[in-house]
Amino acid sequence: MTIELGTGSIDRTAGSTSATHSSLSGKVGLVTGGARGLGLEICRQLAERGAHVIVAARDVAKAEAAAKGLRGAGLTASSLKLNVTSVSDRKAAYDAIESTHGRLDILINNAGILLDSVDGGTPADPPPSGALPSTVRETFEANFFAPVFLTQTLLPLLRRAQAARVVNVSSIRGSLTHLSDPSSPVYPVRALGYDTSKAALNAFTILLAEELRGTPIKINAIHPGWLRTSMGGGRANMSAEEGAAIAVQYASLGEDGPTGGFFFGDERLPW
Repeated sequence: MTIELGTGSIDRTAGSTSATHSSLSGKVGLVTGGARGLGLEICRQLAERGAHVIVAARDVAKAEAAAKGLRGAGLTASSLKLNVTSVSDRKAAYDAIESTHGRLDILINNAGILLDSVDGGTPADPPPSGALPSTVRETFEANFFAPVFLTQTLLPLLRRAQAARVVNVSSIRGSLTHLSDPSSPVYPVRALGYDTSKAALNAFTILLAEELRGTPIKINAIHPGWLRTSMGGGRANMSAEEGAAIAVQYASLGEDGPTGGFFFGDERLPW
């Protein structure tokens, strides 16, 4: 069964509605899960826009190899060991960024896992009624608790930036509207761990954005599309480059850009 999760037609230059975009020159951006796939492409595109990108990954050797490749292309990048589920790693990340940069302009919570099925286009097995507790708990640890607690940890550094941007990489599978709509392309998947963890991440996005409304910080959730990555699988209809462009779009929102939204390119998605 092939699940079509979005088209490949992405406007890479326009923000949602008519939002402008700020320059990323001199900005400092952290990308979790940045050593491969979508994360690495987000790192590349941020750096191409002028940001100093911090490639964060559980395996520091892979993070440094990715950062070295970016530097070899003339871009500005450094590496950071960060297992997002580790309290000590999150604290060490704060200390390292504070010591080196003193602030954080962009946080992209990209790291995540899919354990319910072999790839993003395959329905869950077992279905929700038989989902293993270990699968659901491990998925929530990586996809929900980790970005929540990392964002909380790094918030003082984000507050020091002139106008920080937080992008939570969610999924259309976190939309309760789509999960309950038989005509939705994601309706047949029914992945209890992944889908509910992304719905929870969406709720966090709303709550934090409302708390920070009136400050220069903007936080949004995005659906990057169904991507040809190790998670998405080879049948997916979009490239990592296209998905990364959406993340960068919301990482570079101007002052007039939205906050507390859920987007696929220029399209506002239903919760």
